[in-house]
Amino acid sequence: MAALKPRRPRPSATPQPQPRPPRPFRRNKPVTDAVPGVIDSRRAARQQFLRKRGIYLLPNAFTTAALFCGFFAVVQAMNVRFEVAAIAIFVAMVLDGMDGRVARITHTQSAFGEQFDSLSDMVSFGVAPALVMYEWVLKDLGRWGWLAAFVYCSGAALRLARFNTNIGVVDKRFFQGMPSPAAAALIAGFVWLATDNRVPLKLVWLPWVAFALTIYAGVTMVSNAPFYSGKALDVRHRVPFAATLLVVVLFVLVSSDPPLMLFGLFVLYGLSGYVFWAYRALRGRANPARSVP
Repeated sequence: MAALKPRRPRPSATPQPQPRPPRPFRRNKPVTDAVPGVIDSRRAARQQFLRKRGIYLLPNAFTTAALFCGFFAVVQAMNVRFEVAAIAIFVAMVLDGMDGRVARITHTQSAFGEQFDSLSDMVSFGVAPALVMYEWVLKDLGRWGWLAAFVYCSGAALRLARFNTNIGVVDKRFFQGMPSPAAAALIAGFVWLATDNRVPLKLVWLPWVAFALTIYAGVTMVSNAPFYSGKALDVRHRVPFAATLLVVVLFVLVSSDPPLMLFGLFVLYGLSGYVFWAYRALRGRANPARSVP
């Protein structure tokens, strides 16, 4: 009998996976070994994102401070501290003039800053002076008092809206209508002058003078009278030595009696627009602050 032969194993249908050889050890690439320009592109993308979504701190800090002064003036008027309220409005006017200058000098203008500045101006130079004047003496006139305060407040809102949309002004050296900070200084200066000299509120003529001044300031803000803007002045250029003496004299005059001098200066400024308008009309010249239709 022949010897039995061993059977050969049949090949399986699914091949068995072969073990992979071990990978050689590789050191992690440092960031500096990455593709050139990746870090610069990420940094540029981050700056572009901040330019679109971020805000500039320095000019907006001045705008926020001006907004705080306007709100502080309203609170002090409610607490029957009208002199402090008037001074707060003047401080807001100074801060409002600084934020635009700082933004232009540091090249940090933005659309957000423009809108924020307009809202701050509405509170500090529209709502605050109207409420301070009403709480001080206009409330004694009843409905006529709050109507005068509303005329001023609405005039400030219309003036700011027209200023933001008016891009066709012929001469940039002039404002179309009295600017809202000057109108607020006119109201606050009258309150500060009367409270500093302790004018009794029981006088019959005092509420009506305040009524006329409030209506005048509100209407003048929406008028077409040209008021000098001061944008032609450039603090970076050289000026004659006499200009420095004029600044010194102005500081001395204002410091001698701040309520009287500030109110007098803004009364002259509030009349200057109509005087200059009439002068140009008599000479047959066009209004430099009139919009192009």
